[in-house]
Amino acid sequence: MDSMRKPPEYILELLKARIKEDLINKRASALPKYDSNKQDLPKRSDYVGATSWLKAVSESLGDEIVFALDEALMCSGSFGGRSDEFIIWIYGDDRLTRYNGVTVIGNYVSPINVREKNGLKFTDFNRTLSDALANESILDMQGTIEALSRYYYSNGESFQGLSVAPEYQDRFDSLANEAIEYYDE
Repeated sequence: MDSMRKPPEYILELLKARIKEDLINKRASALPKYDSNKQDLPKRSDYVGATSWLKAVSESLGDEIVFALDEALMCSGSFGGRSDEFIIWIYGDDRLTRYNGVTVIGNYVSPINVREKNGLKFTDFNRTLSDALANESILDMQGTIEALSRYYYSNGESFQGLSVAPEYQDRFDSLANEAIEYYDE
């Protein structure tokens, strides 16, 4: 008799579906280049503050989107962004790549991992961190490091509460060390 307890079949199916969704979502492999045939989004430099700019971007895209990566960090207030932002990271419909700078990293993200603030939907910090580690080869990690630093110092010099997939643990440890030293430089 097998004494190991096994999860119910519906849980196994749910996990398989989530893994499949995550594999589909980890598909951004190159940064978009400017294309004069595509529509332009509002320019970051025309707005005071990240929130007003992201609201204008959200209104332009018009579809149900969830901001990801740097834009998610800006929505949450963990990263101020840059004055020359061009790339917009989102979860949403592939049709949105008709706009310059839009990078769709996935068509779906679980509502469990979505937050809303100031009328903007964005991935929570754990999902944003996971997406950053999965897309690091095409991502400037400055926003992630800055956000990790803020997290660390606002949580009693601890990263407690963050979840990192085992395959990213070594890289996270390295980023965590950079984050701790971020404001000391």
